[in-house]
Amino acid sequence: MRMPTSIQIEQKEPLLDENEPEVPTGPPPSSLALKVWSASFYAVASFLITIVNKSVLTSYAFPSFQALALGQMITTIVVLYIGKHLRVVSFPDFEMGTFRRLGPLPFIYVCNVIFGLGGTKELSLPMFTMLRRFSILMTMIAEFWVLNVRPKLPVKVSVGLMILGAVIAASTDLGFNLHGYVFVLLSDVLTASNGVFTKQILSAPSQMSGGVPIEPMGKYGVMFYCALFMTPVAFVSLCLSGDVMQVTHFLLWSDPLFIIQFLGSCCMGFVLNYSVVLCTQHNSALTTTIMGCLKNILVTYLGMFVGGDYIFSPANFVGINLSVVGSLLYTYVTFKPSKSGPAVVKTFRKI
Repeated sequence: MRMPTSIQIEQKEPLLDENEPEVPTGPPPSSLALKVWSASFYAVASFLITIVNKSVLTSYAFPSFQALALGQMITTIVVLYIGKHLRVVSFPDFEMGTFRRLGPLPFIYVCNVIFGLGGTKELSLPMFTMLRRFSILMTMIAEFWVLNVRPKLPVKVSVGLMILGAVIAASTDLGFNLHGYVFVLLSDVLTASNGVFTKQILSAPSQMSGGVPIEPMGKYGVMFYCALFMTPVAFVSLCLSGDVMQVTHFLLWSDPLFIIQFLGSCCMGFVLNYSVVLCTQHNSALTTTIMGCLKNILVTYLGMFVGGDYIFSPANFVGINLSVVGSLLYTYVTFKPSKSGPAVVKTFRKI
């Protein structure tokens, strides 16, 4: 007779010790709908603030873009401070390590605002929007070196079209302004840096201090503390520039229409900052940069009629349209459902 065989079930050790803390992980990936919504929100906000800023600085000839930047920072601080006390928004309280957690982001933030407004003041809207497309290439490079992200071929082709169109348009600019070009190109570098470092902070895993989890900075914390830390710097820069006297003696402070647009620009500065951080949180830094350029489809054509400072030339017009085609191609490649994977992939570089 055959004896029954005893079966022993081997108990496997758990993969993670119950007493061992969990490894911190980053936030879960966002849905496609959230990605599209946040990107569209940023595009609309960026479009509106460009029009309002251009009206204040060019149509009304407001003498100081630095004063306008300071107003936008103060508005951001006031709105978020009130929102925190009303428990509408949440972000960490100030600590000694808060500035260190943000890294170079506050300096990048204030310089980006100032140089961006400076370029808006000095250049026509079509040329401003074309030169802003160089921030796409700079963001793509920064993403590779800081975040180890490499775009696929269709993304590279669309970016190439945008850059080529910008080069053609800029090479035939009949209203060449050296200061405006320098301001915008510096703003491009700062935009790329801002997007990459913001993505790095928002995607960072949860941290522990003495066994207690540290409240993540979040999008509201990034906005509030960047504006808070850099407002004194912006004020000192405004005083040193000599613009204070021109601002205080500006003749249109009694004009209700100018006041409305000035306050609208300050409020839109907050909305734009929120939309930038939100889009970067749910998308890549490159997508955020390109969405800022994609909204320029409307800005570019409106700029030919708004502001009165666009000078037409055939090559310039061709370059603008070529860059717009590249923007549309990138949008299609990035947001279309694809079985072959995302438009960008993570890479690991050898050091």
